[in-house]
Amino acid sequence: MSKRLVRVIVNVSPKAYPVLIGDGVLEKIAAHAPRGKKVAVVSDEKVFALYGEALCGKLKDAGRATTKIIIKAGEQQKNMEIFSTVLTQMIESNIGRDGWVAALGGGVVGDLAGFAAAVYLRGVAVMQIPTTLLAQVDSAIGGKTGVNHHLGKNLIGAFHQPETVLCDTAVLATLSEREYSAELAEVVKYGLLGEAVFFKWLEKNAAAVMARDCGALARVIAELVKIKAAIVSSDEREKGRRALLNLGHTFAHAIESAVGYGEWSHGEAVAVGLLAAARLSEKLNGFSAIDTARIESLLSCFALPIRFPDISTESLSAFMLLDKKNTADGMHFVLMRAIGDAELTPLANKELVLHTIEEMKE
Repeated sequence: MSKRLVRVIVNVSPKAYPVLIGDGVLEKIAAHAPRGKKVAVVSDEKVFALYGEALCGKLKDAGRATTKIIIKAGEQQKNMEIFSTVLTQMIESNIGRDGWVAALGGGVVGDLAGFAAAVYLRGVAVMQIPTTLLAQVDSAIGGKTGVNHHLGKNLIGAFHQPETVLCDTAVLATLSEREYSAELAEVVKYGLLGEAVFFKWLEKNAAAVMARDCGALARVIAELVKIKAAIVSSDEREKGRRALLNLGHTFAHAIESAVGYGEWSHGEAVAVGLLAAARLSEKLNGFSAIDTARIESLLSCFALPIRFPDISTESLSAFMLLDKKNTADGMHFVLMRAIGDAELTPLANKELVLHTIEEMKE
């Protein structure tokens, strides 16, 4: 793969920031890092063992003092107790307002460390260094941070934009087959939200993407970052267009909450949620059954689940009532009229949701 660095700018207030994409970009962290001398490097045990010492070494060589804050891996760690532990270690390390946070890991670390940066001393800088495909194309970009509550996912958090995002394509080689496959669900989501031509490209190049072909991965990451950057730039606080990024997520978050965090990965739940959203879109928005079949086929090509787990439909529905998109008027879903054409849709008829879940049970 070429060493060429791809730069995508996310235009948000108070200032724009770059997303840097390339093979080996992690080695250049010191050149792109915030200026503060004290750094809290937040990571999980698995990721830190792979990249942490080398990253801290490069920061040390550049005159930065690092505090290593290492948590266990897994969605279960994204809670208020671990969040408090991270803040305590930052306080004990005497990181000041000119200090910053390096979030080295997947979405869990990025969300947790970003939230810590958002509230520590009322806000310090954060550099997002995503090490999974899902985090590189989605969670590390846009400034959404937070932790889970036992009553629902991502109910506690803040918007806090990063200074810089480093997306190193080389690190994706270390993902397990299940991890990588699950993260492709978010790729499919963006294929449905972006231009129809990109979805066709995904269908044509599914085998290359699944095989982690370097050229295909570079195209996917750059394309998806541009799509999300455009959406976030136009709606930083998720009051309008940005809500479309939750396509499939109302169903997905309910699956994660009902099954228990960690039993299903976020990506696996999103895959089922995307197909459920397509089927619900058929019932409400005239979405094409042919396109629903195309979505199911692409998800299958990426070895993703296409059926709900064997859990009470009413239980899943109850968790959906806690979704952040809901208002006093009732439940809201992101639904499609066509590939590349989605909208946030209020839904008064709960029975349509229940029927959609039932017809997609294992």
